[in-house]
Amino acid sequence: MAAIDIHQRDELAFPRSLPEFQKLFPDDAACATYLGRARWPHGFVCPHCGVIGEPFRITTRPGVLECRACRRQTGLLAGTVMERSHTPLSVWFWAAYLVASQTPGMSAVQFQRQLGLTRYETAFAILHKLRAGMVRPDQDRIGGQAKEHVEVDETWVGGRTRGEGRGIHHKTLVSAAVEVRHRKPGTAQDKRRDGRFAGRVRLAIVADRSADSLCGFVENAVMPGSLIITDDWSGYASLRKRGYDHHPIAESGDPEIAEQFMPIIHLVFSNLKTWLNGIHHGVSAKHLQAYLNEFTFRFNRRFYPFNAFRSLLGIAGGAEAPTYAQLYSGAWVHPTCSGCLT
Repeated sequence: MAAIDIHQRDELAFPRSLPEFQKLFPDDAACATYLGRARWPHGFVCPHCGVIGEPFRITTRPGVLECRACRRQTGLLAGTVMERSHTPLSVWFWAAYLVASQTPGMSAVQFQRQLGLTRYETAFAILHKLRAGMVRPDQDRIGGQAKEHVEVDETWVGGRTRGEGRGIHHKTLVSAAVEVRHRKPGTAQDKRRDGRFAGRVRLAIVADRSADSLCGFVENAVMPGSLIITDDWSGYASLRKRGYDHHPIAESGDPEIAEQFMPIIHLVFSNLKTWLNGIHHGVSAKHLQAYLNEFTFRFNRRFYPFNAFRSLLGIAGGAEAPTYAQLYSGAWVHPTCSGCLT
């Protein structure tokens, strides 16, 4: 079963407002029907006998489907991020809608309050399960377009460390790549940053600033042959040998040079840090990649946030998700873009 995305399932309705959401999903049965259509767009496929067709539905158990051919039952949530969950399906749909449609996103505390959940741990786990469904397993690499280029840079993310000596910190190194696109002349804001604006973005934690880490991220996130602009850090020096049209810029600490040649990547970093500090008040290094995934999902769909609800359910309908115990212990490895290292 392939994951759906924004442009692949136009016939699958999505709510554009709270009244529309309540009308589309009045109960768990309506949610189950919608999720079934998202998972099996060409009809239910029995995992036991392979027969395609409309299954029997048990009124009192909307999450159970029974094959008409072999009469064996299949859990609607099996193989999704909602598998083995005791939370009602309608709550999951509310969660997906709130996370996907609200521009700044939500913290677990806000989420718990909005849905009236009794335990913070439940809200925390649901949000992280949905974040696991925000990375498409077949995610393509960005760039590769004529007359466009990709800006690549890295930054430190995390809070300050006090009382441990000068130069010591517990920040995490994050690499980013963003497509730079151009507005058509005469359109709104076409003179801002010379008409440049951000396309798709990729974010991942990297181990260090070595060539293996930084260039490895680029190879996993950017199409070969793309025009790439970076600073003149030596870790990017081998990009030309790796098949990229690499143009390093010597910023020399001058903010005007950075604003002229690499304005978009710095804007992405600024938005990322503002979001992490403003909405979540900082996150632990253990779960940072999950929040990078959420930021990427939200940023790349910022022009159609309500449609992102449909995309999230489609991806989450075929993704593996962590248990709360795995999240708490750190055993869970958060998925990354195109197999980037965590």
